[in-house]
Amino acid sequence: MSTAKALPLWVQDRDDVIKEDAGVKWRYGDRPNYSRNNAISAKERRVHAEGSLDLIAHNLVRTFEMEATFKTDPQQWISVTVDKFRMSTNGGEAHTAQDIINEGTYNIFLKDSEHYRASEENFESSYSLFHTAFPDGFHWELIEVVAGPPAVVFKWRHWGYFTGPYKETQPTSEKVEIVGLSVAKVNDDLKIESVEHFFDTNKFLTTLSGGSGAKASSSGCPVAH
Repeated sequence: MSTAKALPLWVQDRDDVIKEDAGVKWRYGDRPNYSRNNAISAKERRVHAEGSLDLIAHNLVRTFEMEATFKTDPQQWISVTVDKFRMSTNGGEAHTAQDIINEGTYNIFLKDSEHYRASEENFESSYSLFHTAFPDGFHWELIEVVAGPPAVVFKWRHWGYFTGPYKETQPTSEKVEIVGLSVAKVNDDLKIESVEHFFDTNKFLTTLSGGSGAKASSSGCPVAH
């Protein structure tokens, strides 16, 4: 598997995956368009070597994120083994693909806290809330793979610029950067069977709510847009 063409589609570039969408049920009726996101994130993210494990894992997670956000039929997710797939955060409850489609990744990751009430949000409201706060996108990249398959341990970061309001808090235009660790178990076809995320949501939400951590880089929700 030395070239991108020899790799399974789900570990190739996300835009190539999106193009192969015959019969796909898109959440908003059409393919998602990541062109603006790509242009902005390309200026700051790492460039992984072609065919490297880092690039393969980077592409797989971005495909998963895209499917979790925009594909409403879990049987059409090609990045996971749907019947086995489970996702958990910080040792918490394990969620299925259908849970993610119903509740949204923001609600699953952030739960109820002082600065966010997942129980009072749905997929659409949570999606709108954070996209309003980060109108230029909240970008994701893989930093490095720490251990290889079948348990792929990898470090990642999110980053974005807080240029839109978050609820009653006015934007500061500061860069919010998040670092986390995940463990994805994959099968022989490089599809995800389970993934565990480890990160701190408190500083991230405190930053957006104008709390004491607002001047610092923060840790939070691993959702790429």
